[in-house]
Amino acid sequence: ANDLMSIALLCSAAVAALVVQQPVVSSRRSSAVMSADRTFAPAEAKGGTSVDTKKTAVVFIEYQNEFTTEGGKLHGAVKECMDETGMLEKSSALASKARTAGAKVFHAPISFKEDASDNPNKGLGILAGCASDKLFTEGSWNADFHPSMQPQPGDVVVQNKRGLDAFPGTDLEAQLKANGIETVVLAGFLTNCCVESTMRTAYEKVRSPTRTGRRTLSMPWGSCLSLDVESRGLPSPRQPASP
Repeated sequence: ANDLMSIALLCSAAVAALVVQQPVVSSRRSSAVMSADRTFAPAEAKGGTSVDTKKTAVVFIEYQNEFTTEGGKLHGAVKECMDETGMLEKSSALASKARTAGAKVFHAPISFKEDASDNPNKGLGILAGCASDKLFTEGSWNADFHPSMQPQPGDVVVQNKRGLDAFPGTDLEAQLKANGIETVVLAGFLTNCCVESTMRTAYEKVRSPTRTGRRTLSMPWGSCLSLDVESRGLPSPRQPASP
């Protein structure tokens, strides 16, 4: 197997057709109705399938100067961890390996207008800090990709990320489907923030997880694997990742 170099979470992307379930009017209590964006036909389920590198996307979240580079407003908060783990160098190497292996590289940057008029929750929490500190201002150096993580021909750049989760309000899910993606590797800033939020949305798009473990979650339409920061390499085509 090729080496897997990332600080990532491996989870499934939806590629199946959505099933719309209509509410049933009844005097008796009915079973819960799953929303259209969370329900898939059983015949389209991906759980238990092996990882196919050519149907895999590596999604790099917010590899932008605001985080990655001296002078970025958030760099001081992450510099020690970046230096300790070598995550930037590992991520760049992973992107190259992914392209060579035939996987699809996605980039999910975040940005806001200078007046924060497009910030979806500028009065609360992390997004309030983005507004008050003018973080990731569109068109600025701070919002640019780090030089080592510039999108390459054939890569996909996710549009309109304004919050922690890379799914709401963006074209991420549409791009995953358009590119025939079944497995997603998530990497970026921060593991317990945007990366985790994105992974949880992917997880919530499924019904009835079938198996859980220390590092592996098997789901009806794919598998989710959490990876250690020291992990290396990409699974070779059709070979499942090790638990």
